[in-house]
Amino acid sequence: MSLDPQAKALLEQMAANPDAPRLIDLPPAGGREMYRAMAAMLDPQGIPIGKVEDRAIPGPAGDISVRIYTPVAAGGTGPALVYYHGGGWVIGDLETHDALCRTLANEAGLKVIAVDYRLAPEHPFPAAIDDAYAATKWVEANASEIGIDPNRIAVAGDSAGGNLAAAVSLRSKAEKGPHIAFQLLIYPVTDAPRTTQSYKDFAAGHMLEAEGMDWFWNHYVLSAGTDPKHPYAAPLHAESLTGLPPAYVVTAGFDVLRDEGKAYAEALKKAGVAVEYVNYEGMIHGFFNMQGVLDVARDAVKAAAKALKDALA
Repeated sequence: MSLDPQAKALLEQMAANPDAPRLIDLPPAGGREMYRAMAAMLDPQGIPIGKVEDRAIPGPAGDISVRIYTPVAAGGTGPALVYYHGGGWVIGDLETHDALCRTLANEAGLKVIAVDYRLAPEHPFPAAIDDAYAATKWVEANASEIGIDPNRIAVAGDSAGGNLAAAVSLRSKAEKGPHIAFQLLIYPVTDAPRTTQSYKDFAAGHMLEAEGMDWFWNHYVLSAGTDPKHPYAAPLHAESLTGLPPAYVVTAGFDVLRDEGKAYAEALKKAGVAVEYVNYEGMIHGFFNMQGVLDVARDAVKAAAKALKDALA
């Protein structure tokens, strides 16, 4: 297994600037600003799409901002994807994942509802999962107004967003709704950090670092005094995965989160859930948001969109 040449060049370019601040040395506000700047550099901007609408919907602690993407070819009532952005529950927003949501909407031919959930440390666990779940309930309850089929709603997210998609699927099963037809989990956080071989192998120098994951985890979970093995924080520790929606699970070969993503796919399969697991061996964490610089990223997003399209047909 070798690092993809384009990913290697990107990492080398980043390492060539030793004066650049590390995420863990910044306050959350500084980390958010840095992430927005990185997204603007690594992802294509202004991808054409049929319609983009920003809305505020009711949430458990005030309004939640969502962005609804409608592809050009949308007609009649069709499927929908509720998307939760990555960023360790601390950074990331609607802008950092705009390109990815546009691409998924266009390639899968469905509406995407991106959720701007509350961030830690200002709003630690369970704020993010509460907002993610509330937004998904709202999408189902307002399906006719949005123009979607309530029986064809999928959830998705990358990294911390993949964690939220898995947690929303668990919570929807536990609370008997809303109905989730499919889950797309992109290098998801599924377990407490530093317990796997991939954490040892890729602890530093591969985009997401072990120390960075500690920074995120501390802000979101540990600062709230939450058990790190709470199933909505670490879905791999759920009492039962039986009866969850079919899943498409993506991991990156050079990522601290690789092994726990694979373990979750295997646990789902063992519980009788239909799962497709794809590991992009030469890739690094976050590559779905690097379509502007990584050829494999564009192919991977298209493959995930096809899985969505086929599952919700």
